[in-house]
Amino acid sequence: MRHRHPTPAAGPPTVTDPALVRHAVKAAALGNAMEWFDFGVYSYLAVTLGKVFFPTGNATAQLLSTFGAFAAAFLVRPLGGMVFGPLGDRVGRQKVLALTMIMMAAGTFAIGLIPSYAAIGVGAPILLLAARLVQGFSTGGEYAGASTFIAEYAPDKRRGFLGSWLEYGTLAGYIGGAGLVTLMTALLSTDDLLSWGWRVPFLIAGPMGVIGLYLRMRLEETPAFAAEVAKAETERPKVPLRETATGQWRALLLCVGLVLVFNVTDYMLLSYMPSYLTSELGYDATHGLVVVLGVMVLMMAVQPFAGALTDRVGRRPVMAAGCAGFLLLSVPALLIRDGGLLAVAAGLGALGLLLVCFTAAMPSALPALFPTRVRYGSLSIGFNVSVSLFGGTTPLVVTALIGATGDVMMPACYMMAAAVIGGFAVWRMAESAGRPLPGSPPSLVPGTHPEKV
Repeated sequence: MRHRHPTPAAGPPTVTDPALVRHAVKAAALGNAMEWFDFGVYSYLAVTLGKVFFPTGNATAQLLSTFGAFAAAFLVRPLGGMVFGPLGDRVGRQKVLALTMIMMAAGTFAIGLIPSYAAIGVGAPILLLAARLVQGFSTGGEYAGASTFIAEYAPDKRRGFLGSWLEYGTLAGYIGGAGLVTLMTALLSTDDLLSWGWRVPFLIAGPMGVIGLYLRMRLEETPAFAAEVAKAETERPKVPLRETATGQWRALLLCVGLVLVFNVTDYMLLSYMPSYLTSELGYDATHGLVVVLGVMVLMMAVQPFAGALTDRVGRRPVMAAGCAGFLLLSVPALLIRDGGLLAVAAGLGALGLLLVCFTAAMPSALPALFPTRVRYGSLSIGFNVSVSLFGGTTPLVVTALIGATGDVMMPACYMMAAAVIGGFAVWRMAESAGRPLPGSPPSLVPGTHPEKV
């Protein structure tokens, strides 16, 4: 079913500067990498963190408590989105992205400094929760801002390819965090990991944040936002919150559905699976980490090619293939767990390739749902509401479902349900590949004649 794309605002085409586009992509992707470096480290150290901060003596209770603190950060993401998103539509994308970088780095670095439960008692988990809330609030403006920034800089015919590098940064951050945790798990004794080793990955966020902030401070504002400023009566466009939210209700619903399937499958595979392989299937921690690390390397290898594919065949066919694949293959991919570690790796590798259908398409498809005037704010609200309700809670919900039912196939059922909802959203969305963003004139590569667009 084809749907008419919103008519863009009239105006002369924008000819992109390749150097500025490359710099924008690098700066946005690095921020995403730092965000997911933290999430990857937190997820991969879940068992260790449970012992450090929640020493109940019950392994399942420790894991649930750790994932509870993980999920708590997602509860404040919508608040961060409601603050940073409209702010980005008012004062500019670049300024807000610099601010979120500072807050993310500070929250992650702080976790590495928190004393253990053995040292200060109940104050330790309270401080951990506070740091996670700072992280969650700041990330409420991160993904929407970064994807908006790249989308508004990219030429129309290469937006899918350039946007895919945002999720390349996500995977790089995950691999960095996972690789570091895997190395430390293999080299350090259990006592060393519990006493000081777990702090190292979090403390690395400090210098990473300084580098990311430097890159983002050197960015210029996007041409699309600069045009909005030029049209406004003042230097800061006034966008009522009502226009950002209720005025975009259809696009917001589509955004929630698309982000639901994207993030449930993402968090299931990249965040939850290491703990699942260890706690539910009985593999040792190192083997579980290595398997998922290999899946992420595979995803990185095909990510840019999948992004370019969305420019050629469209975002909708690629995302529809991902939804169909998760619906049909989630159960078989997890059923082969009895075939040994190689069979498990093959099953998770298949799911990883299906996930690429979303990681490659979403950074360009989601910003195209909203007009320039409200893009950052509306996307921040829709994205973070969906992530908070469905994505970030995935490890906690699935762990609880397995505990309640005893059925280790609950992850497959959860992914299948998400695929159904996401598939309906894909069916109802308009195709955006090769077309100007709503509210913006065409964006061309140098040497392109406007009459040929």
